[in-house]
Amino acid sequence: MKGQRLSIHRDIHHAISDAAKRLNAALLPQDCLLCGTLSGEEILCGACADALPRLPDALCPVCALPSPGGETCGACLSQSPHYDATLAGFRYDFPIDRLVQALKYHQRLAIASWFARALLETPPREVDLVLALPLSKMRLAERGFNQALEIARPLSRALALPLAGGACRRSEGGVPQASLPWADRHRNVRGVFECSMDLTGKSVVVIDDVMTTGATLNEFARTLKKHGAVRVTNWVVARALKH
Repeated sequence: MKGQRLSIHRDIHHAISDAAKRLNAALLPQDCLLCGTLSGEEILCGACADALPRLPDALCPVCALPSPGGETCGACLSQSPHYDATLAGFRYDFPIDRLVQALKYHQRLAIASWFARALLETPPREVDLVLALPLSKMRLAERGFNQALEIARPLSRALALPLAGGACRRSEGGVPQASLPWADRHRNVRGVFECSMDLTGKSVVVIDDVMTTGATLNEFARTLKKHGAVRVTNWVVARALKH
């Protein structure tokens, strides 16, 4: 019954969204952000959208890194992360990296909605609550918005699931993860998250734009598990692969 209601909500949402996009395309046609050709109702033309870097089919279901046969990888077997699963829309590579940067640093908020629609192609199962990975107050003040939350809003509406936008916080301190070697990132985020919500028995999905080492999402999942979450699934736009 719950699954049927979700399906009906998604159908209604898609119908309304499609009608709104067609009207918007007729009134305000736009150029593709990547190649500049007229893309109509979308921020990307069909050719550029089809050419975006995809992940291989065989991925570890826990961390979403390539794994033979799509089995749980050796790293996750030997040291299980606090999160239980990861779903990713794309490989973090050119030009997805440019789209992520345009959203985060140039306030192209329409990209967040496009990312959300792309993620809906592979929705998680049996979810009770949607959370966005929090930003620190300093980072939020600098940027003016949390890109993960902007992606999470349309996802929660499409899935008819509650979005707990203010339930979790990230403390100040530490250096940006991107500036650190991969091996140092776990130590840098230890203890940076707080949660004020009782998550007992909840299956939670966490939205973020990019998963690199997974250190930040792992620490966030640890915090959520401490507050009662029984399952944490990462749902990210892009997954960085080790080169």
